[in-house]
Amino acid sequence: MPEIRELRYFRAVAEDLNITHAAARLGIAQPPLSRAMRQLERRLGVALFDRTGPRLALTPAGETLLKESAVVLGALDTAVRHTRHSSAPGLVVTAKPGVATELLHRIRTRLPSEVRIVVSGFGEQADMVRDGRADVAVAACVDGHGLDTELLTTEPRVAALPAGHELAGREVLSAADLVAEPAPRVAGHGHWLGARDRPNGPVVRDSAQLLEVVALGQGVALVPASLAARNVRPDVTYRPVPDAPPYRTLLIWRAGSRSPELRRFVRAVTRITTASA
Repeated sequence: MPEIRELRYFRAVAEDLNITHAAARLGIAQPPLSRAMRQLERRLGVALFDRTGPRLALTPAGETLLKESAVVLGALDTAVRHTRHSSAPGLVVTAKPGVATELLHRIRTRLPSEVRIVVSGFGEQADMVRDGRADVAVAACVDGHGLDTELLTTEPRVAALPAGHELAGREVLSAADLVAEPAPRVAGHGHWLGARDRPNGPVVRDSAQLLEVVALGQGVALVPASLAARNVRPDVTYRPVPDAPPYRTLLIWRAGSRSPELRRFVRAVTRITTASA
């Protein structure tokens, strides 16, 4: 069986396809790295690299190992993070700026256990929980694979439009009115949650950038009503969209987690949000 060190060395060479560059990146000399790759090939009984051409190339076996080793090393890194987390006191809770962090501010002084809050970016919360960087997150709608969830709050969405947009002259809109409009995207995840499957507007990183994109006339967006209330500005007009799906705020954590501290936290947050609704 290959060693973890050999797999890390292999990935460096496979990504650079240059032994000299990979060795410099790893901080080792080139000859030991070349020997390590030959030893790995002997262990596996296959050629991982095609060395016959003008530059190094991966064989089909090498392509397979590059793909599969990412899974193995990712699982190992996650296991290490989970292990370190398990020995640290308290919970790490993450949320993106906006509705989620406002919710945490409201309940922070009433939590039953020690927590450390980490502010994260759009779309990062689920991955942070899955890979062990956080124990629990407050997030919007997410892919629930590998996660347990608890619905905390729902609120209506409104359309954010550039001031002067033709739709801004109407008091109420429908999702169908917005289908033809460009909509911002968030790191590969559609910020649009209406009728269109693939937004075609610019990529944004946070709500501040989202509103700037709208103000510049580069797109329209469906945003939580509370975000609109906090961001009244002359260059953006908000209009209700009654048939748009509501904005849902969820508490998410790793599926099957048995931490008593986490269970207490989830129960407490659910009670607090229910009482303040």
